[in-house]
Amino acid sequence: MSARRSEKPAKESSPAVTLNIEWLSDCAGCHVAIVDLHEKILTVLQSVSIQRCPVLTDIKDYPKATVGIVSGAIRTEHDRHAAEAMRKSCDLIIAMGSCAVYGGIAGAGNVHTREEIFDAVYANNKTTIPGATPKAMVSPLEATVTPLDSVIDVDLYLPGCAPHPAFIFDGLLALLEGRTPKATKETVCSRCKRAMEKTDVERILKISEGIADPDRCFLSQGYICMGSVTLDRCMSPCPQNGVTCTGCAGATMQVLTEPNRDIRTEIGERMAKLTKIPKDTIIREIERTSKSHYSYTMATSMIGEKPTFLIKKWIGNAEADYE
Repeated sequence: MSARRSEKPAKESSPAVTLNIEWLSDCAGCHVAIVDLHEKILTVLQSVSIQRCPVLTDIKDYPKATVGIVSGAIRTEHDRHAAEAMRKSCDLIIAMGSCAVYGGIAGAGNVHTREEIFDAVYANNKTTIPGATPKAMVSPLEATVTPLDSVIDVDLYLPGCAPHPAFIFDGLLALLEGRTPKATKETVCSRCKRAMEKTDVERILKISEGIADPDRCFLSQGYICMGSVTLDRCMSPCPQNGVTCTGCAGATMQVLTEPNRDIRTEIGERMAKLTKIPKDTIIREIERTSKSHYSYTMATSMIGEKPTFLIKKWIGNAEADYE
């Protein structure tokens, strides 16, 4: 018998692609969405080595990496410095989530000054001690809230609040494989099964009023739904489960890039054609609640700098109506 040659187990090589993750001004929902990849995260981890991640590691610096994922808007001076550090350390940057892509809900702060915000949060707030405004160990606020690409170059945009895990998975693989992501420019309506029908509805309804017909478009029933002006990065779960779209994945490219198109006028035209509600009435209602309907996108210059975007005037008119 010949002697058996001893076989040593092959040494596992570490993934060639390294990943840094940073978390700016947001709610951490995007990080939870990564975990929501479930078993698919194993496929990603076979090709990627996570080096820096605020919720997983205690690494404070920014090691050199192939890919960087940044969530959150630029709200503070710390956010700006962290974004710049990520850009310097990473070959490719993904702006993940609507806060990073458009400025997100933090963008509502642009309607107010920094002084007004601090006054509301600290000086005139029953839950805080008068005069206890933080001065040390808290990064100062920037003058305005802005998207990530206002500070650094971005290689891939992945909007959503949070993006659906399917889009996250495909976006990561696309970068690793050197291809274009499969994401399309379709709207939330493209996956919604509700039928647009002409009705005799004469007034705008709140979502709390009654139970909407599950087979008919919300607009046809008098409910303001933003599905027709919102990019699909969610797979349309809200309208398919009886909830109007709030526009969390951001406006469509048509609305963002064409100066003569606007969220309120686009919805107003469609809803007026499907009901007996005048277009001007619908537009006024969207203006009255503009902080909600523009909450995810008002910080991006593609919306905030449009000549038709007059949110301070709209809010002033709404406040006057209440007086």
